[in-house]
Amino acid sequence: MSAGGFAGLHPLVCFTYYAGVILLGLMLAHPYYQLASLALLTALLLLQRQGRALARSLPYYLLVGGLFAIINPLLSHRGRHILFYLMDQPITLEAVLYGAMMMMTILAVLLMFVSYRVVMTTDKFMYLFSAVLPQTALHAWMTLRFIPLFARRFRQIELVQRSRGIDMRTGGPVRRLKNGAALLRILMTWSLEDAMRTGDSMKARGYGTARRTAYYPYRMDRRDRATLAALCALLLLSLAGWREGWGLLTLFPRMEPIRLGSLEWVHFAITASFVGLPILFETKERYRWKSSRRSA
Repeated sequence: MSAGGFAGLHPLVCFTYYAGVILLGLMLAHPYYQLASLALLTALLLLQRQGRALARSLPYYLLVGGLFAIINPLLSHRGRHILFYLMDQPITLEAVLYGAMMMMTILAVLLMFVSYRVVMTTDKFMYLFSAVLPQTALHAWMTLRFIPLFARRFRQIELVQRSRGIDMRTGGPVRRLKNGAALLRILMTWSLEDAMRTGDSMKARGYGTARRTAYYPYRMDRRDRATLAALCALLLLSLAGWREGWGLLTLFPRMEPIRLGSLEWVHFAITASFVGLPILFETKERYRWKSSRRSA
């Protein structure tokens, strides 16, 4: 199976990148790093022609991330810099900034999974892990596909049930809650029935009775080895900087300056290079595609 851009690399290279992105996204907590990751991942999605998918999913992502950004200042009142009072409760700058950082971390992980679904297909994921951990690989793959599958099915159910007058966007709070529970019940019933059919189909085909083989013979060439070495080097350097405390903004008990030091800028460039490395392959693929169109 041929694919262009970053998706054309060996599955091990692609998986190493996405595992590193989620690892750094969860470990590094600094607004500069998080904003750079969001910008680079958005650019990667646009180059991968996922602009429409991003536009459809972004409101839901902002809703999920925004809840953390709003709830944290309301529940946590730690910090020395009080912005204002809400119902006699102090809203501090540290709590607001911490909530915003949580939101950016969640958004970065969600954007990463959008690109992950484009690049790491089922065949690639099973190629990497099914031979060693067949049951674990299957469970992990099914878990990763649940979120987009549930969202797509929920939209279908919502459109159908809206024609019957079941709409959780209209009416009072009790009616909306009742309609939402009805939609959720339909979604769970549909998903459980589909899971039973899938299990029966896999059992009939003898899944797990013998060693699984891969249909696509992925082979690692010189470009794959060079890219994997570059990713591992950048990731190790970024983690080494994290151990030194770079890429971390201390908010409690006293907030440190948000600006970066001279060595932290080097660490920032290394981390950004790791996150943005696939952009080079996608840009090259886009230029090659345009060149072929002009020559044709």
